[in-house]
Amino acid sequence: MRSTHENVSPVVEAWTTYRSSAAADWPVSRLIRAKRDTTVSVVVPAHNEEATVGAIVATIRRNLMDRAGLVDEIIVVDSRSTDRTVDVAEAAGARVISQDEMTRDLPRMEGKGDALWAGLAAATGDVVAFVDGDLRDFSAHFVTGLIGPLLTDPSVEFVKGFYHRPLAHASGVEPDGGGRVTELAARPLLNLFWPDLAGLVQPLAGEYAGRRHTLERIPFVSGYGVEIAMLIDLLELVGLDALAQVDLGERHHRNQSTEALGRMSSQILVTAWSRLHRAGLAGSPQPPSTMLTQFRRGGEHALPALDREIVVTDTAVAERPPLATLRRVPACEF
Repeated sequence: MRSTHENVSPVVEAWTTYRSSAAADWPVSRLIRAKRDTTVSVVVPAHNEEATVGAIVATIRRNLMDRAGLVDEIIVVDSRSTDRTVDVAEAAGARVISQDEMTRDLPRMEGKGDALWAGLAAATGDVVAFVDGDLRDFSAHFVTGLIGPLLTDPSVEFVKGFYHRPLAHASGVEPDGGGRVTELAARPLLNLFWPDLAGLVQPLAGEYAGRRHTLERIPFVSGYGVEIAMLIDLLELVGLDALAQVDLGERHHRNQSTEALGRMSSQILVTAWSRLHRAGLAGSPQPPSTMLTQFRRGGEHALPALDREIVVTDTAVAERPPLATLRRVPACEF
């Protein structure tokens, strides 16, 4: 197998050289000068994140809102939390909205993508940054890195974060052991069918920012397919040169089980199929089965012959339509 720098597509190499930067390239002082009349919203989707959401909000509020005036609003989208997420986020200084209230009178949907759509609907900023609510050791550079290219270059429409993702296990810590779904599912898919996106280091990263008028023109997949769908749809809508990526250093968050990662991968595959079908590239006109069968060792309902329990999950995804296609109404009327 040949794997050398010479084999990199000229398009990908040019894009990664021109459109990649580091968070350190975007100090607060530079962004304040560039901000002018542009307003900035930060949206944090959160489901049972009382342990981490407070520190995230407080850091943004203290460093980028109260001191610098760089961020104009912080919105935490409560995604049906049963813990103290709402109270903690409000106490830290966020405006908290309910995912279900924002999507009232619309079909109920599950998953992160629906919370992101609700956050975008509530946001008023010209630039909207999304930050996951489970980040530990959070720093304000996560936000400044994402919004830097947008505030300083009008040709940039969307910025994706990338980082090192340590994975802790019994034998130690792998510095880059995280991102298993990226390496096993998302990256091969993108290289096969959307090779212009091959230069993205972390295509499934949960930290990204975009211009609201552009984000409102794409649909949001309800589940874990939201990030890959967003990239594919933005590539089609605004082109590769309008996309950028920023190195945010190291990201610490809650790692999921292999079984949960399998469900995430299935949703990503289903989402990719929907885009291939839309482009006329899917081999069959029939949609694929979205039922994922997994095997869990032992368990109350284990089959004696297998010593495993069969677990079947429907990994179908739904989509919220682009916000721009809906009549603009006050948030309370959604």
